[in-house]
Amino acid sequence: MKLRRLWQIGLAALVLSGVIRAWLNTSQFDYICDDPPGDPRIRPVGGIYLFWHETMLFPAANFGGLGFAVLVSKHRDGELIARILKMLRISSVRGSTTRQSLSALRGMMREVHSSLLAITPDGPKGPRRVVQQGAIYLASKTGMPIYPAGFAFRDRWRVGSWDRMMIPKPFTRGVGIMSKGILIPPELSDAEIEEHRQRVQLAMDRVQARAEAAVNLPRAVFLASNEIANQPLQGARG
Repeated sequence: MKLRRLWQIGLAALVLSGVIRAWLNTSQFDYICDDPPGDPRIRPVGGIYLFWHETMLFPAANFGGLGFAVLVSKHRDGELIARILKMLRISSVRGSTTRQSLSALRGMMREVHSSLLAITPDGPKGPRRVVQQGAIYLASKTGMPIYPAGFAFRDRWRVGSWDRMMIPKPFTRGVGIMSKGILIPPELSDAEIEEHRQRVQLAMDRVQARAEAAVNLPRAVFLASNEIANQPLQGARG
């Protein structure tokens, strides 16, 4: 059913945010960070955090209230997502990851007073797990580092959407890994933007593979791999 009226979107957001919170509260989440200054749990100075569109339920469950603003599509579906995020204590800015759509994003970020921007670089319509140039262009223009993040669930279903969205099964385990920050130089040519896009693509592929391998490790082994891993996730759960 298409949600055409604002009250319908608002009601759907209220119901879905409650379902997401209750569903994910049954799971156990662990998270490590390769670059402590960029860890969103300890108030970093700012950054652009990238994760694949299919994994968005992990940050939705855990990163509410940390000061994130998520880049959300301007399409009608984006309004529903933005309202759900708001109920999970996550701000949103409307736009896309195409380079042409990011010219006004710096002003939009000032409106939400956020220094932590989260982007699904393959969204909103794919191709799946392919970094688009917009995130590179934004990092180059703002001077903010890019932090690639990988998220995985041990037991999950896959939705038949373009991104094969992960839906964690109840009482499963989720793992998140954030790799070291990547600085993108200013004033790049088109060829240089593509060069750095490939660099970020490689980092995203590697950190996602690490998360998918780590979710099957014993929890003690995973947590021992990072000295600040035992800091709690203080997000939308609870």
